[in-house]
Amino acid sequence: MSKYIEVKGKSQYDHDIEPRYRPSACGPVTAYVLLRHFFPAEQTPSINELYKTLGSTKIGLPTWRFVRRLNQLLGPLWNVEICTAQQAIEQIDEDRPVAVKFDKWFKFKWCSRFSFDYHWVVMVGYEYVDNHLHVLVHDHGGRNSASRVRSIPFEPNKKILTFVKIELLER
Repeated sequence: MSKYIEVKGKSQYDHDIEPRYRPSACGPVTAYVLLRHFFPAEQTPSINELYKTLGSTKIGLPTWRFVRRLNQLLGPLWNVEICTAQQAIEQIDEDRPVAVKFDKWFKFKWCSRFSFDYHWVVMVGYEYVDNHLHVLVHDHGGRNSASRVRSIPFEPNKKILTFVKIELLER
């Protein structure tokens, strides 16, 4: 079983992002890609605006702040909250991408190896490889690499993963 949602990715090192924000812009870029999925491009704030609005810093964007400030930005018709891996898969099945944070440092898993040490990405799907869950994430690129979709094994990374879903509330 697998599922993939096509989203338009963005590199956190693109020229339209303030140079001083680029090394720590993965959280705002994740929010930007998600918002662009739910809203027309002209209604989506720029990454530079999101960097300030979400309260990003040079050392990153805490999950609680990402959730709280995105809830404030979207208003009462939307719900942004932390979810489980299973709930994230359910979101994908409903064609809603999910924010994913890899956080080795603040989860105190310093001595282990993970796909990322600290990074926000957009979950755009999942697949099973040899009966093992892999999350498909849109990585935001690097100084010399474009954004791209990567298949990340869930099991070796699960200790440092946090999933955040965004849903329109029932009216």
